Amino acid sequence: MKRVLFFLLSLAVLLPSCRRSPLIGISCSRYETGMSYLNTTYTDAISQAGGIPVILPTITDSLLAVETVRKLDGIVFSGGPDLDPSYYGETIWNETVEVDTLRDCSDLLLMRVALASGKPILGICRGEQLLNVVLGGSLYQDIPTQMDTLVIHGGGSRHRIGVEKESVLYRLFGQDSLTVNSYHHQGVKREAPGIRVTARADDGLVEAYEYGRLIAVQFHPEAMVRGDASWLALFRHFVRMSGGK
Repeated sequence: MKRVLFFLLSLAVLLPSCRRSPLIGISCSRYETGMSYLNTTYTDAISQAGGIPVILPTITDSLLAVETVRKLDGIVFSGGPDLDPSYYGETIWNETVEVDTLRDCSDLLLMRVALASGKPILGICRGEQLLNVVLGGSLYQDIPTQMDTLVIHGGGSRHRIGVEKESVLYRLFGQDSLTVNSYHHQGVKREAPGIRVTARADDGLVEAYEYGRLIAVQFHPEAMVRGDASWLALFRHFVRMSGGK
């Protein structure tokens, strides 16, 4: 009986602090086998930044999307396969474009509901591209064959980006140039109305932008946290925006 009482008292002490940790949903992919997939670097970054990460299953029902977003304090749109170019009025460019119809349906539902809710959004890689398309922009479907560039994008390469002052990235890192990783072969082509580009690669490709309080980056900061803890600053900023300490 004493052990049960001690457990209940401990729980009562812990619950208030848990409530102050915002619930952060993270989009994911689903394999044909039915298994959901998300790299643990995303959940690790959110939890280390003080949030409670929740992996969101793929959703195809609009009412479920509304209920899901309603319970969240913020949402991260993670990386993944290419967005179907039909969503920005184009056909598939070449064989490098690999789409996932289920992921597209889920992410588009969640993104539109999240935008309507006004809750904080962090778009990473595919998430950055998705937000640009939903807001009315378009994408380079295959950078190596559609851009004249000397910058190596994708394959885990690293390159410098120029950071605009008065941006979130500049306030967090205090630098007008950062080294970032690259795992993409697509990127923002026509910028959506209303977005404010805050970082570009040397070839001009959009590497980060803001839309109101929303933040989107083409690179993968969650993957850099393990080697450089300073990148946790971006996730701590996002968690604070979502109601955290």
